[in-house]
Amino acid sequence: MFRRLRETGPVLLVPGAWLFIIFAHTTGANEQVLLIAHVIITALLVSFVGLSWAEMETGVLRVWRTVILLGIPITATAVLELWLDPMGLPLLEITLAGWMLLPAVALARTGPMLPIAVSGVIATVGGGIAMFGAILYGAGWYLSVPRLMVAALAIVGLGQTMGIADAVYRY
Repeated sequence: MFRRLRETGPVLLVPGAWLFIIFAHTTGANEQVLLIAHVIITALLVSFVGLSWAEMETGVLRVWRTVILLGIPITATAVLELWLDPMGLPLLEITLAGWMLLPAVALARTGPMLPIAVSGVIATVGGGIAMFGAILYGAGWYLSVPRLMVAALAIVGLGQTMGIADAVYRY
């Protein structure tokens, strides 16, 4: 059961995480809800990489193991801010940027490595869409346009979901 959950869970967790982030942006979710969510996400990442380490030794899975390993301290950084608020540093923003950019780069990197051409295209295009969303989010933040930021989050989520959905259903 745990193996099946590890193999298919990300297809629900990735879009679910982006929907939660959109919810947080549009409703102004309180810090306690955000803290609990980030603690759960950190625990899931640690558990996933710990249980899947040996299976993620080479190729595409090694790239994704690296994303998860880098994502753990990135997500834990948000926990730190939400729990302690150290000097008002923009740690939530760093976490969000990290989770926009790391998977986008990994999708673009792994696309050419995939054995099925259409999967490579889906991963590469998904990575490009996610990267475009990240850039758009930055523009929305810089210009103080909340609707643009929310639309950008949806675009990031779409791009990342494309890649993970194809991986789960095809492999």
